Amino acid sequence: MSKVKKLQELILESTTLWDFPTQNYGDKPHGNNKYKGVTPAFVIWNLLQRYTKEGDLVVDPMCGSGTTIDVAKELNRKVIGYDLNIVRSDVKKNDARKIPLEDNSVDFVFIDSPYSDNLDYSDDKRCIGEISCEKTEFYDELEKVAKEIHRILKPNKAMAWLIGDQWIKKKFTPTSFLLYQRLEKLFETIDTICVTRHNQTSNTGLWHNRARRFNFYLRGYKLLFIMKKKSEEETAKPTKLKQKKIELEVAKERKVFEEKISAEEVARRIKKHEREFARKLLEPKPQETKQRRKK
Repeated sequence: MSKVKKLQELILESTTLWDFPTQNYGDKPHGNNKYKGVTPAFVIWNLLQRYTKEGDLVVDPMCGSGTTIDVAKELNRKVIGYDLNIVRSDVKKNDARKIPLEDNSVDFVFIDSPYSDNLDYSDDKRCIGEISCEKTEFYDELEKVAKEIHRILKPNKAMAWLIGDQWIKKKFTPTSFLLYQRLEKLFETIDTICVTRHNQTSNTGLWHNRARRFNFYLRGYKLLFIMKKKSEEETAKPTKLKQKKIELEVAKERKVFEEKISAEEVARRIKKHEREFARKLLEPKPQETKQRRKK
């Protein structure tokens, strides 16, 4: 069976729940399924089929074992993969916070970033995966990556960001939602996908029994944010909701100011009347003045 025929048999996902039992598809490897945090190849296949065409330039700023590279080449897309941890020759060593590409030059970006410091991604001290997702610094650094993605993307082109949440030491951190708050400043949301997690180390009978016994949940999915680049004008101007909030705040401050002026005016008038009343009380009456003169 030819490669083209095999690829034609792959079917695009039609819902927002993607469940791929294996990391790979077909009889050819896409990335290394033994690599820590490897992305399911079918996730990238679906994205490239929907948001790119042949000849488009695809970029993965944290491409790990090169799954994006393999899928993109198979679909006749141009592709550049970067990472701090180099495990193959066609991956370029680079920090995702400074991508060496021109503005508005890329057709699609895919990124499967660290979602905390739970995995040993790299020995490089610049690795964002060395920072806990419980720290604001983690999201500050990911936002720098997001700004670079926004810079290199062509107007109205899409990017997809895959990330998971964290539950550790009886504490839940909604990493994906905290990241999304940063992403929506730069991008317009196309859709959100739940990607079922398989093959993680906690997916064992022992851990499932512990989760039931000690009343916690194992991480069963990652979130895939599919977003479109906002124009510079859209990024700069506030959204309608934010604009409404600003208008309400201004109106509130104006009302408080007017009430304050009104209260001060009332107080001033009261004091004025008090002074006039006191002066009249102290002034002698006309009859009393005449009697004093007679005496």
